[in-house]
Amino acid sequence: MNRYVLALDLGASSGRAMLAAYDGEKIRLREVHRFSNDPVAKDGRLYWNVPQLMREIEQGMQAAYEIAPYESIAIDTWGVDYGLLKVDGTLLELPRHYRDSRTSGILKKAEESITAADLYARTGTQVMEINTLFQLICDQESGRLDDCEVMLPMPDLFAYLLTGTVSTERSIASTTQMVSAKTGTWDEELLSLFHIPHRILPEIVESGTDKGTLSPAVQQRLGLPAIRVAAVCGHDTQCAAFAAPAKTERHIFLSCGTWSLFGTELEQPVLTEQAAALALSNEVGYGRKVTLLKNIIGLWLLQESRREYARQGENYSFAEIETMARQCHEPSCYIDPDDPVFTPPGNIPQRVQAYCRKTGQHIPETPGAVFRCIYESLALKYSRALEDLEACTGAHYPVIHMLGGGVKDGFLCQLTADFCQRQVTAGPVEATVYGNAAIQLLNLNAIETPDAARRCIAASETMRNYHPGTYPASIYSKKTSKK
Repeated sequence: MNRYVLALDLGASSGRAMLAAYDGEKIRLREVHRFSNDPVAKDGRLYWNVPQLMREIEQGMQAAYEIAPYESIAIDTWGVDYGLLKVDGTLLELPRHYRDSRTSGILKKAEESITAADLYARTGTQVMEINTLFQLICDQESGRLDDCEVMLPMPDLFAYLLTGTVSTERSIASTTQMVSAKTGTWDEELLSLFHIPHRILPEIVESGTDKGTLSPAVQQRLGLPAIRVAAVCGHDTQCAAFAAPAKTERHIFLSCGTWSLFGTELEQPVLTEQAAALALSNEVGYGRKVTLLKNIIGLWLLQESRREYARQGENYSFAEIETMARQCHEPSCYIDPDDPVFTPPGNIPQRVQAYCRKTGQHIPETPGAVFRCIYESLALKYSRALEDLEACTGAHYPVIHMLGGGVKDGFLCQLTADFCQRQVTAGPVEATVYGNAAIQLLNLNAIETPDAARRCIAASETMRNYHPGTYPASIYSKKTSKK
């Protein structure tokens, strides 16, 4: 007999409600509701539209229950962003978007209180201005924290709106740059340096536990029973990493969506100066496993380029983009996907051209050449991330498990195999949802162990292997000369 759970997966550009049916051997996924996640721009600021997202979440919950009486719900989202609640439990304002410009320059100011090296040694988190810590520093300086009762990261905020329970799950807490890498608790000494009140930080709970049940008000409004709401890995990257169908302990996962997260799973954090200099981040996944990973801007570059060409009257599908890039034979050129110039929304193709012009490279003039540049630059970035991880861990990783939306792009998968000179095993596409659902099933005791959950996920999907070819000489020269 099937066991059903509902996975609510919210990414930086869209969200889905996915009904998962487990028959004892495999998990079958059915998308019951999909919606866009469009930020709100107001007075020069960028916000997340939480009321609209909640309406979409609830619509997905109702639609799924009409299909099957699921036992559990869980939510995963992007990291670093949060909502501030007042004493009465309502939002102070809409949560700020990590692409909002308010944290620009905040790192330099923060280093007056603590160096970036010391901050990394304390938290193990890559130091980025978008991190929760720096956003909260802005809130503290503006006085917003004076009226704040509690800060809730995004997946915990949505769970609170469904249950009324205040807590934060460990994986999403680990993205904040406020959790001690050594103790796993909020770093009160660090918070005091920036006058961030410890009282606003919720209890940290483990992934694979319960948040509570739907509140009576939600039950009545939606016509649903007291369904359990689970704390899976609230950070979508950790759900995806959990779903990597690895057969060996040593493996690389590449979660490829709007962001690319390139990492490996370890027992202990790596807090060395080398890891800090290489911008590697120690985050926490299911079972308090440490994922040492590199944050890389990912398919955002293709997505935003596509939007820009659409504004110019050229509407390319993603399949057309892949074909145009494959068929382009202009000289290779490369950008650094993580250069801050590519972070804000807007005319990415123009910025790609300007970057190539500034660095004395061939300038891609056609859309196909721009797309090709982005594809090859991402693959080159992945190869360097692999080198960095192997240098910091002293291990050799023979297989890269590529997960998420990027799996559907065969060109990117093959380029990744070519540039990294490793086998790429592509799949599952819905890794985040599989991870979310599997952790719920573990919490329900429907699946007994994490290894059994991974075997179940592997049995549920057909993976495709890409084997490394030979680089063109120009690519190999570019790759080695820049190290």
